[in-house]
Amino acid sequence: MNKTFWKCALIRALRTFCQTLVSLIGTDAVNIISIDWLTITGIAATTALLSILTSIATGLPESDI
Repeated sequence: MNKTFWKCALIRALRTFCQTLVSLIGTDAVNIISIDWLTITGIAATTALLSILTSIATGLPESDI
């Protein structure tokens, strides 16, 4: 796995993290202060890790791997 692969995989993981964070905020956004930031950040980090593991297992078309 080369530098391009890791760059592409990390970009995908960051997108996944942000998408998950936004979707979870939307489910509990009565008041921004009352959101359980630790929990939703942990869930988003888990999905980012799963994204990286999926990229390793299946490869990325944009990195030619």
